[in-house]
Amino acid sequence: MNPAKRNVALLVLCQALAMTTMTVLITVAALAANEMTDNKVLVTLPIALMQVAVMLATIPASMLMRQVGRRLGFMVGSGFAMVGGAIAAYAILINSFPLFSLGLFSIGIFSGFSGYYRFAAADAADESFRPQAISFVVAGGVLAALLGPGMAIASSEWFSNAMFAGTLLVVVALQIPTVLVLLGVKIPPLPVAERQKRGRSLTEIMQQPAFGVAVVGSMAGYGVMAFLMTATPLAMVAMQHPFPSAASVIQWHVLGMFAPSFFTGFLITRFGVLTMLLLGAVLNLLCVGTNLMGDSTSHFHLALTLLGVGWNFMYVSATTLLTETYTPAEKAKTQATHDFLMYTFVAFCTYLSGELLDRFGWVTLNYAAIPALVVAMASVLWLMRQRQRGLQGVHLR
Repeated sequence: MNPAKRNVALLVLCQALAMTTMTVLITVAALAANEMTDNKVLVTLPIALMQVAVMLATIPASMLMRQVGRRLGFMVGSGFAMVGGAIAAYAILINSFPLFSLGLFSIGIFSGFSGYYRFAAADAADESFRPQAISFVVAGGVLAALLGPGMAIASSEWFSNAMFAGTLLVVVALQIPTVLVLLGVKIPPLPVAERQKRGRSLTEIMQQPAFGVAVVGSMAGYGVMAFLMTATPLAMVAMQHPFPSAASVIQWHVLGMFAPSFFTGFLITRFGVLTMLLLGAVLNLLCVGTNLMGDSTSHFHLALTLLGVGWNFMYVSATTLLTETYTPAEKAKTQATHDFLMYTFVAFCTYLSGELLDRFGWVTLNYAAIPALVVAMASVLWLMRQRQRGLQGVHLR
């Protein structure tokens, strides 16, 4: 196996472990918070703070990895997950909502680092293999779908007097194999000369139409996914669905998020990045429609699976589109800006989901997801039109 593909294979495994960490956490986080506060509007606050931490970590993480390399940066991120998982587990044991929020904030910093696995794969691959490399790394989350919810259920009652405390210890344990795998990743840092280059200004980069559409697509795809996924376990439990059913729905959702990545890169190559971005938004709208049609376990399963596939198409496509907008010297600040904007919106959506669910209910929450998807679709159609006009101009000349 050549070095590039070997690095991609290891990054796939690292992504799998990172997403298993987050799947285990997301399966129980809102439910654990629900046990610690009587103010149900605050139930999604710890998850929202986690997303704020992701947002705040993206730029420092990118800059750190620019200086010391991807491998050491990812190891630093795993350290934050270990600390955060331990704090959150202890918080559940002593029934401390503020301390639980602090633990999730630390885990969010980890997620801010691990979000760069897809860009690390892009760095390791040549241009022709880049969409597949990004897609394969995201596909590592299939392991998260297969193992995460089951691990959450199995560990939820390790402590008889503190449900879900054991699940947070699983978050800590998952970082050990992550660090061991990272020891085998060999992506050299940029040469000193490259690190000293600045390239175009960030303003110039952001003025590119492709950058704007990539950001809008990521924000809508990730934001709507977090918005609906965070509220789903709470809505299901409120509707008297048992916890194992909610965990099963999350499992199928995560499987929908990552299983398509085995072929998403090929679909992007075949049909184009903008077409796949548009298709992802359509699938997310179908998710909303399914949620509005009924509240049986089957409806939740189908809706969250559609949401997962839609997220995958939008996330991988937007990431691929973004790689068209920067040179090697510009990648750190461009990637960091993209992820900062994306996670800012995700944090807002995550907190808003709890607020809307508590005040207005499940149906209104689903209607609230539609505008972001419509804006994303309109931006993609606009860029398609712009590119079509450009091609027509070339043919005329």
